[in-house]
Amino acid sequence: MSEDPSLISLRSATLVRGGKPVLHDLTFDIRPGEHVAIVGPNGSGKSSFIRLITRQDYPLAGPDLAPTLLILGQERWDVFELRTHLGIVSADLHNAFTSGEGFGRCRGLEVVLTGFFASLGLFQHQQVTGLMRERARAALAMVEAEHLADTKVDAMSTGEARRVLIARALAPDPGALLLDEPTTGLDLAARHRFLQTLAKLATDKTLILVTHHIEEIIPEIERVILLKDGRVFMDGHKQDVLRSEHMGRLFGMPIVVRRHGARFSARSV
Repeated sequence: MSEDPSLISLRSATLVRGGKPVLHDLTFDIRPGEHVAIVGPNGSGKSSFIRLITRQDYPLAGPDLAPTLLILGQERWDVFELRTHLGIVSADLHNAFTSGEGFGRCRGLEVVLTGFFASLGLFQHQQVTGLMRERARAALAMVEAEHLADTKVDAMSTGEARRVLIARALAPDPGALLLDEPTTGLDLAARHRFLQTLAKLATDKTLILVTHHIEEIIPEIERVILLKDGRVFMDGHKQDVLRSEHMGRLFGMPIVVRRHGARFSARSV
């Protein structure tokens, strides 16, 4: 019996943008059911990694033109089909729905329904079925945002909009979620509720959390990959990776990391 493919498999993946390499020989696998945090300072390559996975950018081919990025064992994906396997919540997506282009006038339920079409709005040629509406409302309920179904995005707080976008990613019922800096712009209370939601989702969804705040790494996430200057700096169990000396080298300054049970915090000194 063949082994199930990795959710994400990178083999010496290099990304060049504007004639300059921004990712260098990334090699790692993320298995289905494995919760992972990808941590790094600004400019470390986190956003470029997101663009690879969302198929906005493509890595260079490997030796003998071998693919360097596979998602669930495939090199090429139809974006609509991919969203049924991997739900994505990114800063670019949040900005698209909350600024300009008129998307701020979309109501919460409409935003969630766009997840079935990987679009930024609902259009006449798209056929929204009763089952889609049922699953969209169930996704809103899952993130405790049912009350936002009829609320326009531009009338929502940052935390409310983030919950609706997670519901959008959940509606097609993917097996995994990729979350890019998901608590940016949230106040302390909203961030606490958001992380509680992530912990609940971890029971049946693979979570890939991209962040530069180790305080956001929920107990359910056990593996941490550190990125620095577009390269894998360290990869391992969070207890081994999240140490003062490693984080200090990662961020280029003295940092003290403290453990609080299954959680970690960091501060500069």
